[in-house]
Amino acid sequence: MLTESHGTILVLTRAGMGHAEPELQGRLLQKYLTLLLEEVELPWAICFYTDGVRLVVDGSPVLEELRALQDRGVYLILCQTCLQAFGLLDQVRVGIVGGMGDILAAQRRAAKVISL
Repeated sequence: MLTESHGTILVLTRAGMGHAEPELQGRLLQKYLTLLLEEVELPWAICFYTDGVRLVVDGSPVLEELRALQDRGVYLILCQTCLQAFGLLDQVRVGIVGGMGDILAAQRRAAKVISL
Protein backbone atom coordinates (compact mmCIF):
# COMPACT_ATOMS: atom_id res chain seq x y z
CA MET A 1 0.00 0.00 0.00
CA LEU A 2 2.74 2.51 0.85
CA THR A 3 5.58 1.57 -1.48
CA GLU A 4 5.37 4.16 -4.28
CA SER A 5 4.36 7.77 -4.86
CA HIS A 6 0.60 8.29 -4.77
CA GLY A 7 -1.87 11.08 -5.46
CA THR A 8 -3.61 13.36 -3.03
CA ILE A 9 -4.35 12.57 0.57
CA LEU A 10 -6.71 14.41 2.89
CA VAL A 11 -5.97 14.94 6.58
CA LEU A 12 -8.85 15.21 9.03
CA THR A 13 -7.91 16.26 12.55
CA ARG A 14 -11.34 17.51 13.63
CA ALA A 15 -14.85 16.10 13.58
CA GLY A 16 -15.81 18.70 10.97
CA MET A 17 -14.48 21.43 8.68
CA GLY A 18 -13.51 24.99 9.44
CA HIS A 19 -13.61 27.03 12.60
CA ALA A 20 -17.28 27.43 13.45
CA GLU A 21 -19.87 25.86 15.71
CA PRO A 22 -19.62 22.05 15.74
CA GLU A 23 -22.97 21.63 13.96
CA LEU A 24 -21.87 23.81 11.04
CA GLN A 25 -18.47 22.09 10.90
CA GLY A 26 -20.22 18.73 10.63
CA ARG A 27 -22.63 19.89 7.93
CA LEU A 28 -19.77 21.34 5.89
CA LEU A 29 -17.77 18.12 6.08
CA GLN A 30 -20.78 16.00 5.12
CA LYS A 31 -21.40 18.23 2.09
CA TYR A 32 -17.71 18.10 1.15
CA LEU A 33 -17.63 14.30 1.28
CA THR A 34 -20.91 14.01 -0.64
CA LEU A 35 -19.56 16.23 -3.41
CA LEU A 36 -16.22 14.40 -3.33
CA LEU A 37 -18.06 11.16 -4.11
CA GLU A 38 -19.32 12.75 -7.33
CA GLU A 39 -15.77 13.37 -8.55
CA VAL A 40 -14.04 11.05 -10.99
CA GLU A 41 -10.64 11.48 -9.35
CA LEU A 42 -10.72 10.65 -5.65
CA PRO A 43 -7.96 11.11 -3.09
CA TRP A 44 -5.67 8.14 -2.61
CA ALA A 45 -6.14 8.21 1.17
CA ILE A 46 -7.71 10.08 4.06
CA CYS A 47 -5.80 10.19 7.34
CA PHE A 48 -7.67 10.62 10.62
CA TYR A 49 -6.07 11.67 13.89
CA THR A 50 -6.90 13.61 17.05
CA ASP A 51 -10.64 14.48 16.99
CA GLY A 52 -10.82 13.34 13.35
CA VAL A 53 -11.03 9.72 14.53
CA ARG A 54 -14.53 10.48 15.84
CA LEU A 55 -15.67 10.44 12.20
CA VAL A 56 -15.02 6.70 11.71
CA VAL A 57 -16.87 5.32 14.73
CA ASP A 58 -20.43 4.56 15.81
CA GLY A 59 -22.62 7.65 15.67
CA SER A 60 -20.59 9.52 13.07
CA PRO A 61 -22.82 11.51 10.71
CA VAL A 62 -20.47 10.80 7.79
CA LEU A 63 -20.04 7.01 8.08
CA GLU A 64 -22.09 6.40 4.93
CA GLU A 65 -19.94 8.76 2.87
CA LEU A 66 -16.71 7.32 4.27
CA ARG A 67 -17.86 3.75 3.55
CA ALA A 68 -18.66 4.77 -0.02
CA LEU A 69 -15.20 6.32 -0.43
CA GLN A 70 -13.57 3.20 0.99
CA ASP A 71 -15.65 1.04 -1.36
CA ARG A 72 -14.29 3.12 -4.25
CA GLY A 73 -10.70 2.40 -3.21
CA VAL A 74 -9.82 5.31 -0.93
CA TYR A 75 -7.66 4.19 2.00
CA LEU A 76 -8.92 5.47 5.35
CA ILE A 77 -5.97 5.43 7.77
CA LEU A 78 -6.85 5.82 11.45
CA CYS A 79 -4.58 6.73 14.35
CA GLN A 80 -4.67 3.88 16.86
CA THR A 81 -3.21 6.03 19.65
CA CYS A 82 -6.01 8.58 19.21
CA LEU A 83 -8.72 5.92 19.11
CA GLN A 84 -7.34 4.39 22.30
CA ALA A 85 -7.04 7.77 24.03
CA PHE A 86 -10.73 8.49 23.36
CA GLY A 87 -11.82 4.92 24.19
CA LEU A 88 -13.13 4.43 20.65
CA LEU A 89 -11.06 1.52 19.36
CA ASP A 90 -13.92 -0.97 19.67
CA GLN A 91 -16.35 1.40 17.90
CA VAL A 92 -14.46 1.71 14.59
CA ARG A 93 -16.78 1.01 11.65
CA VAL A 94 -14.65 1.96 8.66
CA GLY A 95 -10.97 2.30 7.80
CA ILE A 96 -7.63 0.76 8.66
CA VAL A 97 -6.38 1.17 12.22
CA GLY A 98 -2.70 2.06 12.06
CA GLY A 99 -0.22 4.24 13.80
CA MET A 100 1.27 7.66 13.35
CA GLY A 101 4.03 5.96 11.37
CA ASP A 102 1.46 4.83 8.79
CA ILE A 103 0.06 8.35 8.56
CA LEU A 104 3.55 9.81 8.20
CA ALA A 105 4.42 7.28 5.48
CA ALA A 106 1.23 8.15 3.57
CA GLN A 107 1.99 11.87 3.77
CA ARG A 108 5.58 11.36 2.70
CA ARG A 109 4.53 9.42 -0.40
CA ALA A 110 1.65 11.71 -1.37
CA ALA A 111 1.95 14.06 -4.32
CA LYS A 112 -0.25 16.52 -2.41
CA VAL A 113 -1.58 16.74 1.17
CA ILE A 114 -4.76 18.70 1.92
CA SER A 115 -5.67 19.42 5.52
CA LEU A 116 -9.39 19.98 6.11
